[in-house]
Amino acid sequence: MKKIYKTTSPEETENIAREFANGLDKNTPQFIAMYGDLGVGKTAFVRGIASKLAPEARVKSPTYTVVNEYRGTNLPLYHFDVYRIEGEDDLYSIGFYEYLQKGICVTEWSENIEDAIPKNAHRVTIERGENPENERIITIEEYKG
Repeated sequence: MKKIYKTTSPEETENIAREFANGLDKNTPQFIAMYGDLGVGKTAFVRGIASKLAPEARVKSPTYTVVNEYRGTNLPLYHFDVYRIEGEDDLYSIGFYEYLQKGICVTEWSENIEDAIPKNAHRVTIERGENPENERIITIEEYKG
């Protein structure tokens, strides 16, 4: 099922993500593959997810650390930035496949790891709208890799 939302602020993006997080099974590892250009609000979306799954988390982009871990009430939330990942060897070196079994994983720049995305993933695409300064179109659907 595909859902499309339009937002005009980071707060609205976070609210959509909170609503999305409400529908996740918080006791089963999940994978959320995020797509979108630089500065469209991917990290804001993760903040919204974290506000439900790991309320004490202070979410920031894991650009240089590759993965940030946030302790949740059930499973941990793993927030990946795979922009600099160049292949399968890089994924193995960061323990990527082990994380998939242990918690809820969200990856920014998922287009860089298409072959590694599990088949039961959620796909979140964020694009600039007609007013590119603050309007965003968020599409949430099942991943059909």
